[in-house]
Order: sequence, then C-alpha cells, then structure tokens
Amino acid sequence: MGKIALLVPREEMIYQAHNLLQEAGYQDKAFAVSCMKVVRTKNIVMEARQAIAGGASMIIARGLQASLIKQYTDIPVIEIVITAQEMALLVMKAKQILKKEHPVIAVVGFRNMFCDMSYFDGIYGIELRAFYAPDNEQLRAAALQAVEEKVDLLIGGDVAVEAAAGAGVPSLFLSTTEDSLRNAFSMAKSISFAMDVEKKKAAQMETLLDYSFSGVAHIDGEGKILAVNPLLEDMLGQPGKKLTGRLLAEVFQDLDLSQVEQILKKGGNSYGAFLRVRGFSIYAILAPVLVEGKVEGAILTCHKMAQKLTVEQESQKKRHSNGLIALGQFSDILQESPAMGQCVGRAKLYAMSDLPVLIEGEAGTEKRLMAQSIHNASLRSRNAFADVSVRGLADEEQFALLFGEKGAAVQADGGTLLLEDGDMLSLPNQYRLLQLIRYRLWHGRQLQQNRHLDVRVMVTASVPGAFEQAVGQGRFREDLYYLVKGLDIRIPPLRQRKEDLKQKLGAAIRESCERYGRYHVLTREAEEVLLNCPWFGNLYQVEHFCERLILTATKRSLDEWAVREVLDELFGGKENLERKSGKKDSGSEGNLSRDAEDGWPDERSRQIAAALKKHGGNRKKTAEELGISKATLWRQMKKYGLGRD
Repeated sequence: MGKIALLVPREEMIYQAHNLLQEAGYQDKAFAVSCMKVVRTKNIVMEARQAIAGGASMIIARGLQASLIKQYTDIPVIEIVITAQEMALLVMKAKQILKKEHPVIAVVGFRNMFCDMSYFDGIYGIELRAFYAPDNEQLRAAALQAVEEKVDLLIGGDVAVEAAAGAGVPSLFLSTTEDSLRNAFSMAKSISFAMDVEKKKAAQMETLLDYSFSGVAHIDGEGKILAVNPLLEDMLGQPGKKLTGRLLAEVFQDLDLSQVEQILKKGGNSYGAFLRVRGFSIYAILAPVLVEGKVEGAILTCHKMAQKLTVEQESQKKRHSNGLIALGQFSDILQESPAMGQCVGRAKLYAMSDLPVLIEGEAGTEKRLMAQSIHNASLRSRNAFADVSVRGLADEEQFALLFGEKGAAVQADGGTLLLEDGDMLSLPNQYRLLQLIRYRLWHGRQLQQNRHLDVRVMVTASVPGAFEQAVGQGRFREDLYYLVKGLDIRIPPLRQRKEDLKQKLGAAIRESCERYGRYHVLTREAEEVLLNCPWFGNLYQVEHFCERLILTATKRSLDEWAVREVLDELFGGKENLERKSGKKDSGSEGNLSRDAEDGWPDERSRQIAAALKKHGGNRKKTAEELGISKATLWRQMKKYGLGRD
C-alpha cells in the first residue's frame, strides 16, 4: 500500500495518532503512516507538497487545512471529521457548565470538520447554532457573529475561544478524542487498499500490453479504446494517442456490432472475428472483463496471420499463380440476414485452417464466392486459386484435369483447389484426392512420379446432401467423405434470407436500370410477391428475372400484375415453379393447379369485373369477396383480359 501523511494543527492529535497506531488493526506492514506533523495553516500547502515529494500517496488533515490541500494538490485527502459521539460529549459538558434549562450553544469552525448535527436540539434539549467560516481569515468574524447573537456558550478552536473570552462569553475548546482519528485511519486504510488493487491491475494491464506477443487493446464499457500496446499500434499503423478515446467499431469496421454490444452490455462469451487491416490478415478475440458479474469493459487481442503484400510481391503472386486468382471477398457476400451472417462468420474462422472445406448449397448460392473469400482471407491468398468441375467427365478426363502434369493440383501448389461437384469424382480419382489431402502426395501415372504438393482443397456438392447419398450408394469413399466433412458450410437459400433477398432484388433492378438507361421501381405489392417466391435458382434466377422484368417493362411503376406476368412467362407462375422444382414453398400464396381453373364461363368474367369495379380495382378486397387467393384472382384476370391499364 502507499504511504500516508498525517498533518494536523495540534500536538495532542499526534499523541492520539501514536496511541492508535499501536492497536492490532494498524500493525499491518502494508498500512504505513510515514509522516506525522503539527503544521500551521499558513504552511500547510508547502508541507503537503513536501510529503508528496517524500512518497506520500494520501494525506489525512482537518478543517481548513484539508480544504487547502485539496485545492492546491491532486492527492487524495482524508478529512478528520468530529464524530457525533465527540460532539455529544462537548454538548453535555457545556450544559453542565451553564446549568440552564434550554441553552443556546454556538459551534464555530469549518463545515468539513463536523458531523451531521441536525437532531442535536431535540436529543439534548438545546438550541444549536452553527457558524461556518469559508477561510481562516473569516474565522474570527464568524466567532464574533456568534457573540453578537447572545449565545450562552461557544465551542470552537483557538480563534473562537479567544474571541469568546474577549467578550466574556463562556467557551469550550473543540477537542477531539481518538474516535475521529480512528475513523480517518480506517477510511485511509480502505482507500489505500483500493488504490493498491488499482495499481496492481494497472501494472498487470501494462505488463500485458508491453510484453504480449499479440496486439492488445483495453476497452471500456462504452466500447472506447483506453489503451493499446506497441504491437497493435504497429498493426494499425497509428500511434496510441490517435487510437485512445476512439470507438472500437470505428477502428475495426469489420467487427459485428451486435456481438460487440452483447459482450459490453451482457458479458456474453468471447467473440472471435477474422479481420483485414492494412492488407494484413488478423484474427481478433474480444473478451469481457467481469467484476462480480458486472461488465467493466473488454480486452481485444489481435493475432497477425499474414503480411501485407508489396507491389513487387503482388507481381510475384500473379506470376506464381499463372492467372489463377480468386477475386471474391467476404464483403462481396450478401449477409444482412442472421442466417448468412452466421454462415460467413464460420467461414472466416475456417480461413485460419489448412484443412479441407465442404461447401454445400442450392444452385445459384454463393458457393464459389464463399470458397474464393476463404482463400483470400487465408495465408494462401498470395498463391493460386484453381477452380474445376468434374461433372460429366469420364475417369481419364478427370485425371487429366486434376492430376495431370499440368492439372489443377499442380497449378494450385501452395494455394487452393476448389473441386466443384466433388460427389461425381470417380473412385480412382477419389483415392488420388485422399492422398493429396491426407499426405500431401500427388500421384502421377507412374509410381516414381509421386511428389509432395501443398494444396488446400475445398469441395462443393452437386446438390445439398449429395455426398451422404453417394456414400450410402457406395459411389463415394467413406474415408474421403469424413476428410472433407470436418469443416463444412451449408449456405442457406435466398428464400430463408429475406433481408438478403430484398437487398439482391433492389440491387439487380438498379443495375438493370442503369445498364439500359431506364428508371423503374417496384410497388410494395410487387415486392411482396417477389419476396414470397421460392427462387430455387437463387442469385442466378433473381438476376435473370430482374433483367427480363426491366427489358420488357412498359410502365415506370412495376406492380403486382407486371411481376406475375413475367413469372408466368418464365416459369409458368409461382405455383408452377414450385411444382416443376419438386418443392413447395410454405410461404407461397395459393396452390391451385392451372387445369382446375380452365373453362370459366363468361359469367365468371363479368363477376370478376363487377367486383373489381366495386372495390376500385383493389385486388385484395376483390379476392376476399370472391373467396379466392390473390394469385388465383390474378390468373383469372389475365385469362379474361381484365385489369390491364
């Protein structure tokens, strides 16, 4: 603990302090009163500064002296406050002197010297008046004011007692017992202990920051950076003074804000994220600092994984990769939806590994883009990314493509090989792939041609679940399946990612409009129809649908009619799209077959027209009146040529 200085105005207080320090509670070596002095008020600031220079970490003082030390130094000051018991003894002694039924007693001094005396009047049968002086010069004036108010007795220090004597008013010196000093010492001990704990914490944090082999940042409960170590300064290319005080999310923009908030507000589990900073690959871990279950901030540790490439290195990368470069980045992937955000988060973690990755998803999902992003976020990013598919190829063709002298495996040495439709690989080539993954061995035509290749393999399936089916049918090696299955990613379809689907629809329509110099917008109803379509072709299907929609649009505002018409032309309507795919989207509207609607008489046409007129063309109300779905109403309107502008 730190050293404590006791600076007091009277000698007897020093004696009382000596007696107290003999008690067992103050024999702890950690509690050190290094300096005890009787000091005149005019010298108190100078003496306090000398005590601080001598190593004092806090000062115990009384009254005006304590106030002056607080004003002119920045050291903690423990004030000696006269206890209620000490004041009670003085009041009872005053009553004995006065022998009066209800005496008027004045207390003169500085406000910070006294305890709360609000109820003394009722308890002791007196009228107690307090005369507080703001400084030493006005202390006599306060005493004289008490005399002028005809008090019966005055309690105060030397100045007050002297003024009372000059006016012939009885007085008592404001003496104290050991109680007030004991309270001050106890408070000093507690504060000293707290300061010591804080120093240890600060020292530990300083050691962590200075000697950690990782970049480290100390974060407060509001998400602001309190301190960073030199390694993190080097990673970010900024000095600590420019980083401290800034929000963590401002410095590391790739962090998931919801995860950061979860940790800082609720103290959740640590959060890991893969980041790109100044061309470096960094894995960051944010962990909460918990004190008695309460979050007091967090610690961010950053582990550098790859060096930034210079211009020369970039040139070497292109030469070495033979043009086999992955262009995709994680930032290119639609990930507004929680499902896709979680998927991308897992993929970022997989980028740290060298094991194979199995990527599954429906046609048109971001399987290839995901593989490119993992490659570009890995330590292999400067090397080749070879992407091949074995669908429809015979065994010999597969061998030549993958394991020939100039095949993909050789071209991807040091980099990544993406094998699309991997479940269609022949059994002999499955064995070769197993050797490449497990033992880094490349098998040529001849045994003596075998050599080591350093290739990371990523595999996609022709359809979700294809590998399991192939293993069950004996068309795929079980051992190879378990090799590629360890790090698997299943990309959710767009129909399960409404936020991403909405963003993709908007982007595809904007791009088509810009491409053809047009301006079209979807109505709310049209957007709702598209958001409820199953889109089994996912991104591909959405992009081509939007292109067709813009090319054939005849109106600026694209309503439900225009959208359903293009859906019908391309896929035979949304319901037919579901049937042709062999799937049914639970969120689709209506499922009547087209055949069941054929043969409506002219009466039906008039009935629909009348209902539309009645409801001012509102299709929702019209459908409700006719007892059919909006999808069925639309088809019948199309059949009878109703509702066109």
